Formats: sequence, structure tokens, C-alpha cells
Amino acid sequence: MFTAVITSSHQIPRFAIIGHPNEGKSSVLSTLAEDDSVRVSPVPGETKVCQDFPVIVDGREVIRFIDTPGFQNPRKTLRWLQRYQGEDALLIEAFIQAHEDDPAFRDDCALLTPVAAGSGVIFVVDGSRPVRNMDRAEMEILRLSGAPRMAVINCKDEESSYLAQWQSEFRKHFNATRLFNSSRATYIQRIELLENLKAIDQQWEPALRGVVQAFQADWQARNEQSVDIILDFLSQALAYSKSVPSSGGASEQLQERLWQEYQHHVAAREQAAHRAIRNLYKHNRFNLVLPEHSILAQDLFSRKTWEFLGLTDRQIILAGAMGGAALGAGLDVATAGISFGVFSTLGGLLGAAGTAIKGKQWLSGIKLLGMQVGGEQLQVGPVNNIQLLYILLDRSLLFYRQVVNWAHGRRDYQQGERLAKGSSKAGFTAFWSREERRSCERFFQLVCGGESWAEAPVAGEMRRLLQEQLTRIIEGRLEAGQRR
Repeated sequence: MFTAVITSSHQIPRFAIIGHPNEGKSSVLSTLAEDDSVRVSPVPGETKVCQDFPVIVDGREVIRFIDTPGFQNPRKTLRWLQRYQGEDALLIEAFIQAHEDDPAFRDDCALLTPVAAGSGVIFVVDGSRPVRNMDRAEMEILRLSGAPRMAVINCKDEESSYLAQWQSEFRKHFNATRLFNSSRATYIQRIELLENLKAIDQQWEPALRGVVQAFQADWQARNEQSVDIILDFLSQALAYSKSVPSSGGASEQLQERLWQEYQHHVAAREQAAHRAIRNLYKHNRFNLVLPEHSILAQDLFSRKTWEFLGLTDRQIILAGAMGGAALGAGLDVATAGISFGVFSTLGGLLGAAGTAIKGKQWLSGIKLLGMQVGGEQLQVGPVNNIQLLYILLDRSLLFYRQVVNWAHGRRDYQQGERLAKGSSKAGFTAFWSREERRSCERFFQLVCGGESWAEAPVAGEMRRLLQEQLTRIIEGRLEAGQRR
């Protein structure tokens, strides 16, 4: 026996995701629930039974979505409902009781069960095809159920030829309609869809308002954690130093080993930071294999990375002239420009000792770290070229944007940030204001000077700067390679 439930502001809103097989309903659910464990398959009828997906925020459930099978016999189901002579409030329950043992109506009974129990309905259709009579039957079934309901047109291929047709039909059967690309939906678009749900029934509005507020507060908290992850990573990469025994000099083999160790150090910590950010945004199965054209796929110390990310030559020279942050062994204006100083194939100064080095391209990496020889000890680091800070910031922000804008229902992992054409900067930091870059310079000097930075005023400046950048990325007000 099923008992209809009217959701109040004190109850958890529940929505059954309903639609014809292969219409994208599982993908919509995965994106709304931020749960990439939802089975998304091109095979029709993949969902066989109802499955609950509660959304937990700050340790409590705020909303629940229910994945359902597709309609099995919508026309026969509709004819039975239209012939029903009993009490309207018991219509769906009566249908289930009459057909629960009939294999021909197994899926129809399963998908209507949460509706009979008081769930709202999110009806998903593929907007790239025309409306069929079967669709009209399904919509009429849901109208007769009396459940609060929204229609979602899932625009898989951004096809708009049939949108007017769908919208006309939906006006007859649903309380609200929303266009929603489940494989490209951003955080803002998810929030807008939830905001729309508030309009489908006045009794649901207070509870759904609370859901939206919980989502917004949760994302703010995750952004703050992301900022801390990025700042901690930056400090580990920039403040790195290591002392090794030396006989008063530095052989090429020793330099090569130290340079390789530093590259591994930064790469490992960048990967750890990326994993932490990915996990924060609940991408448990997100394992993006970046294509060759992606700027994030380039090695951190490759020429392409230093060409497309970080500051321009003029900006980095200005930073060195005004604040001294870029001065030192990493500064090499006379060769390929400041942003390419680390790639000089010949010459350069090794720390304060001024020792000349020659040789292979990897030797120039020592210039980035600096080197001091004292007695029987050789010390490398910390970093003395501020350009590395800006490149690490750009890579962190690009990865963040990739993660937060990757809908949980999306599965085409062979996508990524593309390298820009020409030699223009493709990151964010080259377009920051002078004051924003001054905060970076102060942070760089503090970290590389070996001082505690976490509680320093500049740490607050950097947190506010990065939180503003993340908010702009989420709201779509900040794109890489563009001025604000």
C-alpha cells in the first residue's frame, strides 16, 4: 500500500527523474546530484530499477534524486488511467496495485512508485528530436498523477530545431520548463534549475530555498578550501631548498640530478593539489586524460608552458624593477627574455657565487633555483624567478576551471584547455591588475625568504585575490587569455 506524501518545508525534497530510455535522464541526475557514479550509457533501457541519490551537504541530506527506468508501455498505461473510476488521489497507487505482478508493466510501476510516495517529477526529453505520440502519452500520465513537475529539455547537441514544438507541448502538462545541457551544465546553471524547481509548487518553495542556500554555502566553503590547497602548493614549490655534500663545486651530473629532483618535487605536489581539488568537487571517477593540444598537458618546464602562461616579458621586467622579486640568478634579460630565462642554452649566473655554466639545456634549470656553494655543502633553492609563481597560478586556475565546469554527467574525457594560437598569453595572471601582481610579489618574497607566511597580512591578500578569481570563474566572468 502506498501513501501519498505532501512535502513540507521540514521534509527533504525528493524528485524522480523520469523519461523515455536514452533521453539523458541519468546524465541529468548525475549532474544535479554531483554524483558521477550514476550509470550513464548510450544503451536504451540501461536503468532497470529505481535508485536513490541523496545529496549530502555539511553532513546532512538536503535533497534526494531518484533514477527511474524508462516508460515501458506508456499508451496502455495511459488508457488504464483514463478509464479509472476511483478517487483521483489514489490513481497512481491503484495502477501500481493492479499491475505490480505483470512483467509487461514492470518498468511503468517502478518509475511511478516514487511519484505515488510523494516525489516531484523532473521529466527529461532529448530536444534534438521531434515530439512523438508516445511522448504525449508519457506527459499526460505525469499530468494525471498530480505530482509537482518540471520538464527538462536536455539539449545534447545544442539542437534547437524542435524546441518550439517541445515547449508548446510542455505548457499543457508541466508547471515549469527548463533547457538544460546535462553534459555541459555549469554550477550556475545547476543553481538556476534548482531555483526553477521552487516555482512548481508553493508548498515546496521553503524547502527548495533551503536547498539552494545549502548548495551556495557548500560551494563557497569548497572554494575557500581550494584556495588553501593552491597556496600550500605554491609555498612548497617556491620555498624548496636542498643542501648536498660537495667538494667545493658542482659537477654537471650533480646539477642534473638536483634539477631532476626539483622537477619531480613540483610535479608530485601539483598532482596532489589537483587530486585534492578534484575530490573537493566530488569527481570520484574524473580521470581526465588531457589531449596533446591542452596547455595543461604540457610539461611544467616546457617552452610552450612558459610561452603561453605567466606574465609577459614587460610585466616580469617591471616586477623586478619595482619590487626586486624577480631579481637574482633567474633573471636573464639579455637572452631570450625574462619568461624564457630558464631556457637559456648557455651562460648565466649560479647564485651569488657568479659561477659560469655551459652545457645542455637542462643546466639552465639550476638558474631557476639558484645555487650557493659554501664549504663542503652545495645548496639549491629557493626559487628566485617570480615567473614560476605566475605559471603555477595559471595552471592551478586552469585546472580549477576544468574541474568546476566539468558536469558530472559528462564522459568525454578527451577534452581540455587548448593552446592558444600565436604567442599571446593563454592564462589568467597576465591580465591581473598591477595591485593584484604586487600582492603576488609580496607573497613570493615572503615565501622564498623562508619566513612564515600563513598568518602574515600578505596571506590574507592572496586568499582574497584567489577567492575573487575562483568566484569569477564560476560565474563565467573570467576567461583565460582575456582581459576583464
